[in-house]
Amino acid sequence: MTREQPDALLTQAEKTWCPGCGNFGIMNAFRGAIRVLGERGVPREMIVMCAGIGQHAKIFDYMNLSGFYSLHGRSMATAQGIKLANPDLKVVDFVGDGDAMGEGIAHMIFAAKRNADITVVMHNNGIYALTTGQRAPTTAKGVRGPSTPRGNTEEPLNPIALMLEAGATFVARGYSGRIEQLTELMVSAIEHEGFSFLDVLQPCVTFNDTYDRYNEGTEEISGPLDFEAALALSRRADPVPLGLFYRGTRETQERAVAGERNPVRDHPTRQERLEAVIRLIGA
Repeated sequence: MTREQPDALLTQAEKTWCPGCGNFGIMNAFRGAIRVLGERGVPREMIVMCAGIGQHAKIFDYMNLSGFYSLHGRSMATAQGIKLANPDLKVVDFVGDGDAMGEGIAHMIFAAKRNADITVVMHNNGIYALTTGQRAPTTAKGVRGPSTPRGNTEEPLNPIALMLEAGATFVARGYSGRIEQLTELMVSAIEHEGFSFLDVLQPCVTFNDTYDRYNEGTEEISGPLDFEAALALSRRADPVPLGLFYRGTRETQERAVAGERNPVRDHPTRQERLEAVIRLIGA
């Protein structure tokens, strides 16, 4: 891009991620996904983004999209509210692994259980990077850091297995170093009707540099698989599987709550609301 032709998908905010951060790959894949969706009839104006708190959430500052900055671990609730209010929107929620698998884990589980028609993209660097490298729920056993100087003594959570068991109807894993595949997974996740979970392996070059591990120890899978096969594959650690694990169909939260009604499009007029109030109070 030249100065005369700036990328309309980007803001002018200074990008403060470390050089080489995997978050850049996620952002570039998302930009590509928006363009593909536009070619398929989904205008940018119909895509809304949310984010929590953490290094991942800076993507909200850098992308020129409508959306809502939420609280730590709470952005899934915000995303569900937006989708319930206007089911025509494509709602994409960017979360961190500490943000979503720690404080926000209940929101993640219940969003999957309800089959909320939102897409959750989890930046998974296996560490709390914003607060300088403390152990996260996804930190591998043995990793040393400020909070684990002798090595992490806990086994990490398995986000793929957790979301499968919780009821997500689209479950996939990508890698920020494989942007083409990640773009395709994002497009498929956003187009899917139901709760879409995309776990993205995202190296943190400062506190948990996993580029060598993922460049050499990952393998693309040919999915989707049936539920039991997807669950079994989710437990494989070497090589780490990348791709679409599972895709199913189930009534979404929005249809269960409101059917075909869109509260934004189909809301009553002011006069109709006043008349309803008058009827209720018996005036």
